[in-house]
Amino acid sequence: MKLGVNIDHIATIREARKTYEPDPVKGALIAQDAGADQITFHLREDRRHIQDEDVIRLRCTIKRIPLNMEMAPTEEMKLIAIDVKPDRVTLVPEKRQEITTEGGLDVLKMKVYLTSLIGELKENDIKVATFIDPVEKQIDASIEIGADAVELHTGEYANATGSNVQKELERIKKAAKYGREKGISVFAGHGLTYTNVQPIAAIEEIEELNIGHSIIANSVFWGLHEAVYRMKKLILEARKQV
Repeated sequence: MKLGVNIDHIATIREARKTYEPDPVKGALIAQDAGADQITFHLREDRRHIQDEDVIRLRCTIKRIPLNMEMAPTEEMKLIAIDVKPDRVTLVPEKRQEITTEGGLDVLKMKVYLTSLIGELKENDIKVATFIDPVEKQIDASIEIGADAVELHTGEYANATGSNVQKELERIKKAAKYGREKGISVFAGHGLTYTNVQPIAAIEEIEELNIGHSIIANSVFWGLHEAVYRMKKLILEARKQV
């Protein structure tokens, strides 16, 4: 299983003071050296963390592993992606008021528009994933519009308590199996931490996890290299049990 390290919150710390450090590009290089299989970033409409200059510098710097750009499915972001050419784009919903992404993209409601947008991205040799709730209809819609992969939203699982944890886990397992049977690549992410990642990592059909906040938060205590290394180790340990 691959680990994509989301570096957004390195930039969040920087933007708290509107200064030049910590540098998310330097963080991406450390994550790469620590075993990350991919660097993920989200260029938001309000530029609350990652900035346009960061995107250009990341593309110029990260060559050894893939670069995954999370973005809202807007004309502005499409043009930036086509110009920068990340290895993959992950289409996510976005609200100005939200603290973090609150749920999956409703592909069903946007099928016509997304089909055109994805077509343009793929014409420019950019792979496309949709960030969706673990729902079979959303997987079907993602396949219909030409997505190369789906990333299952694990936020409900991460926030669940008591018996709901297993309920949400089973929901993700079912969706992952369905997606694989339908022939689309299945990824997962959102809200995953050192304490809840292993049950998700043990789902055989999931190929990749994208994790950011927990890694960056714990890097304050352990250092970024160690934080990435520990997360990757937990994931690999879980996979050995599959």
